[in-house]
Amino acid sequence: MESESRKVGNVAVPIGLMDALRQGSCLNLVADHTQRVALLMEDYAYFARDAEAFCQRLDVLSELRGKAVVAAWKTSLRLGHIEAVVQDLLVRHYDPGYLQSMQRNFLQFGNAQVLVPGGRSPEEMDALALNLLEHAGQAVRRA
Repeated sequence: MESESRKVGNVAVPIGLMDALRQGSCLNLVADHTQRVALLMEDYAYFARDAEAFCQRLDVLSELRGKAVVAAWKTSLRLGHIEAVVQDLLVRHYDPGYLQSMQRNFLQFGNAQVLVPGGRSPEEMDALALNLLEHAGQAVRRA
């Protein structure tokens, strides 16, 4: 469950269910940066094809991350260093913000068991899904 909103698309998760989720046990799915960058490069390939559009989207981060940092990201993008910028965005912007949000919104996050996917192949995703289901079943039995 992501933490920034109780909305999933156009549907709102009922408040009671959201409260229960936020008080329940947690699993922390952690993929290494190489896997995450590769996935983001696939999912947001249009940014790789249009560096200027990517640069424009970064403007909203100027106040939060600083004009010099955003200017450096833009320069790197224009030089074709898209993967490096994506990695830096994860490390400097996305991950710290998400960590704060998870710690604030999920009471048990500090006790979360960390699960690390072996990779992104269908077989590895199947194994991860089975692992998640196993942990979810253990949490239900403990409750």
